[in-house]
Amino acid sequence: MKKYVAELIGTLVLVLMGCGSAVFAGNIAGTVGDGVGTLGVAFAFGLAVVAMAYTIGNISGCHINPAITLGVWLSGRMRTKRAMMYMLFQVVGGILGALLLSLLVATGAHEGPTFTGANSFAPEHMWQAFLAETVFTALFVWVVLGTTDEKKGAGNMAGLVIGLTLVLVHIVCIPITGTSVNPARSIGPALMEGGQAMGQLWLFIVAPMLGGAIAAGVWRFIKSEA
Repeated sequence: MKKYVAELIGTLVLVLMGCGSAVFAGNIAGTVGDGVGTLGVAFAFGLAVVAMAYTIGNISGCHINPAITLGVWLSGRMRTKRAMMYMLFQVVGGILGALLLSLLVATGAHEGPTFTGANSFAPEHMWQAFLAETVFTALFVWVVLGTTDEKKGAGNMAGLVIGLTLVLVHIVCIPITGTSVNPARSIGPALMEGGQAMGQLWLFIVAPMLGGAIAAGVWRFIKSEA
C-alpha cells in the first residue's frame, strides 16, 4: 500500500505543478511569449518528475504514469496485479491533483488558457496529435526503461535524466497537443474541464499506452542477448 500511496501522491504533484504552470503562468496575456511560455511549462513537468523521482523513487520506482507502468510490466519487471494497482492509484492521484487545481482557479483571479491545463487540439489535426502522443511517449518510456535497468542503467542519475527527457518532450510536443504522454495526467484535467477535453480524452489514453507498449518491445529487443 505504501507503494500505491506514493504513486498517488507523485501523480498528484505532477498534475498540480505541471498543469498548474500552464494554467497560472504559461500564457497569461494570450501570447506564448508572456508568462513562463513553452519552456517554463516544459521545465515544470520535468522538474516535478525529478523532484518525485528522488522523493519516492526508492519506495515505488516513481512511475507516476500508466504508460511507464505498462512498459515496465511488458518488460517483465512487474507483476500484473501490482501494475494494475499502480495504474489505478496514478489515475486517482491525477484526478485529485486536477481537483485541487480547479479549486485554486475557482477561489481566485485567473487569466490562464484553461481551467485545468487540459489537452486540446483542432479535430482536423487528430492524426497528427495521435502520432505525436504515441511517438513521444514511446521515446520517454524507452528512456525510463533504459536508465532504470538494473545492470546498465543510470543509477542515481536516472531521475535527473528522466526529468530532463520529459522537458525535451514537452518543448517539442506542447505546440502539437499540449503534451500528455501520460494518461493519468490527462484524465483528471479532462474531468474538471469537460466539453472538448472529454471528447478528446480517448486519444490521450490510447496513444500513450500504445507508445509505452512500443517502447517495451523495442527495449526488450535491443537488450536481449544475441
